[in-house]
Amino acid sequence: MKLRRLLAGAATAVLALGVSVIPTTASAQEAQAAEVYVALGDSYSSGVGAGNYDSASGDCRRSNNAYPQRWANANGPSAFHFTACSGARTGDVLSGQLGPLNSSTTLVSISIGGNDAGFADAMQTCVLQSTASCVNRMGQANTYITDNLPAQLDAVYSEISARAPQARVVVLGYPRMYQLNGSCAVGLSEQARAAINATSDTLSDVTAKRAADHGFSYGDVRGAFSGHEICSSSPWLHSVTFPIGNSYHPNAAGQGSGYLPVFAGLA
Repeated sequence: MKLRRLLAGAATAVLALGVSVIPTTASAQEAQAAEVYVALGDSYSSGVGAGNYDSASGDCRRSNNAYPQRWANANGPSAFHFTACSGARTGDVLSGQLGPLNSSTTLVSISIGGNDAGFADAMQTCVLQSTASCVNRMGQANTYITDNLPAQLDAVYSEISARAPQARVVVLGYPRMYQLNGSCAVGLSEQARAAINATSDTLSDVTAKRAADHGFSYGDVRGAFSGHEICSSSPWLHSVTFPIGNSYHPNAAGQGSGYLPVFAGLA
């Protein structure tokens, strides 16, 4: 009798253990299915340069190869709102992208700040003018990033928190553009390339600090793109291209192998 009681007790324990696993798994699946994801930001989030654009997105040029769309395809959230737009600045996010955010939002991604700093204009200066002009223009961008951009990022991040207080927010940074001493035989000087990379670093560092101060996760993509910059043997970034709008943006590989793993690791 004692042995039977022991065996019965053991069987009950095993059964209880087995049953306990089911709701845990189900809960994980339910949590994933209940994910409400909103993707905000600029062209690095909309996927400019990655091709396969959603025609309905118009000039925002949202790509089906962009990291937000790829993550949504792989994870099947219950709702996905893709409002990132080419050319967006912090003010554009505040005025036109935050509509889907609410108390049920569970996940937000955003890259923003490069356009506020005039990075596209600075790159144009570097391509069309002298090394001295490039270095000077990048210095101006650095000053703007340090002195003006923090308050602009704060305004965006605070509004995201106010509208979606339950959401996990992942802020994505920007890669360095050039592999120095790389394979490019023509084009910008090494001094100009180094100045561009230094400005990218300033932008990343300032963005990381503001994200951390708001309790957000920061996805630093510089490591992911290391060895895949312009002038590398396998670039994940466009150099000067036609159409010109794709220039200095991640290609499909940059979105899928650069941005996506960094975001997925924090989502």
